[in-house]
Amino acid sequence: MEKFDVVVIGSGPGGYIAAIRCAQLGMKTAIIERYAALGGTCLNVGCIPSKALLDSSEHYHNAAHNFKEHGIELKDLEPNLAQMIKRKNEVVKQTTQGITFLMKKNKITVFTGHGSFKSKNSISIAGSDGKTTEIEAVKTIVATGSKPATLAGITIDKKRIITSTEALLLEEIPKHLVIIGGGVIGLELGSVYARLGSKVSVVEFTDRIIGGMDGTMSSELQKVLKKLGFAFYLQHKVTGVSSKGKEVTVTAEDPKGEKTEFKGDYCLVSVGRKPYTGNLGLENAGVKTDERGRIAVNDHLETNVPGIYAIGDVVRGAMLAHKAEEEGVYVAEQMAGQKPHVNYLLIPGVVYTWPEVAGVGYTEEQLKENKRHYKTGAFPFKASGRARASMDLDGLVKVLADAETDEILGVHIIGPRAADMIGEAVVAMEYRASAEDIARMSHAHPTFSEAMKEACLDATGKRALNM
Repeated sequence: MEKFDVVVIGSGPGGYIAAIRCAQLGMKTAIIERYAALGGTCLNVGCIPSKALLDSSEHYHNAAHNFKEHGIELKDLEPNLAQMIKRKNEVVKQTTQGITFLMKKNKITVFTGHGSFKSKNSISIAGSDGKTTEIEAVKTIVATGSKPATLAGITIDKKRIITSTEALLLEEIPKHLVIIGGGVIGLELGSVYARLGSKVSVVEFTDRIIGGMDGTMSSELQKVLKKLGFAFYLQHKVTGVSSKGKEVTVTAEDPKGEKTEFKGDYCLVSVGRKPYTGNLGLENAGVKTDERGRIAVNDHLETNVPGIYAIGDVVRGAMLAHKAEEEGVYVAEQMAGQKPHVNYLLIPGVVYTWPEVAGVGYTEEQLKENKRHYKTGAFPFKASGRARASMDLDGLVKVLADAETDEILGVHIIGPRAADMIGEAVVAMEYRASAEDIARMSHAHPTFSEAMKEACLDATGKRALNM
């Protein structure tokens, strides 16, 4: 039985990053992946493929709606979904091959098969060929990620009633896509098909979309998506989903009990994700899980069994690839005797619609709930010269700062390249910068990031210079 210092179960962003850092720190490392391609959900059926389709559909949308304004004349424009899917698959292939290269480069042993604990230090790997391999681990990191959640009474047939995985593989553009859930994944995939001509209806149980983000972002994004053709049915409880032939019927009730029926050709069930912790033999190792199936860990991401750690979607916290990566590095360095740190408040969240939405730190709702005295600064992109030049006028930057110290407490952006712009806010808050600090820093002109400077200036109580 081959013995390793560290065995990582799962090769998503958390798992493969953890394995690389462990190997860099001198540990003999192995990684186990049940599927043929490394990279987990994110690289294969999540982050990377969805962004590829988002970019392709945005190019088409701009060509159809904005190019003429820019002086570009086109004829006989039409979307080629098959080519978009083909390009997406190639992006995924190149990315996963890159992970395979990194495993070889860092001398990490890769096992393909389903890994599960036989005991605390013994792991069994069941291959697709029916053969089983056993290896020994001094320490283990569980990084098996998550899978799409569903609602009771709904059967996912993967043909007409689908999850995000199938939505990335459609062979036709839906005529009417009904989305159950107004969260990040549903809105991103809804954007893809709305840009290509689909009617999109979002049925959401709560009173707003992207519920975990700042309320201003929710309302602003809803306005933007309505212009794209989205229809929103908030505070509607789904009571049933059925399909017959090429038609799907979704029934829902509003708060008054009145029923609404939605008929479409596809229904995307996008109600979040749940940790993948089943069939891992956790009970054989004595590892405990909570009522939601998540693995219970302490502040060092170690389970109740010494030497067994868990990271990413299988533990508490936001289900984000970059959160899993930070935890992967943290655990590796913790094992090596270093003193790493993860500031969970400053892990940004992003929605890759267009305009993008990004936020970090406290939301205004959280500050109110905590009775924290704060002040607000904002700057709309319609006042930005760079945004006018690119015709990206929707959205704003919102800065929340402490009312007394001026320390930045939260930054929330809806606008062009918000996913990239939020990095400035993360750096500022890591070093506990004040709104005035950012307002006094030079930002290149003309850039989208000037909106951050102007919003911070507004938060200091001074008037923005370009509004």
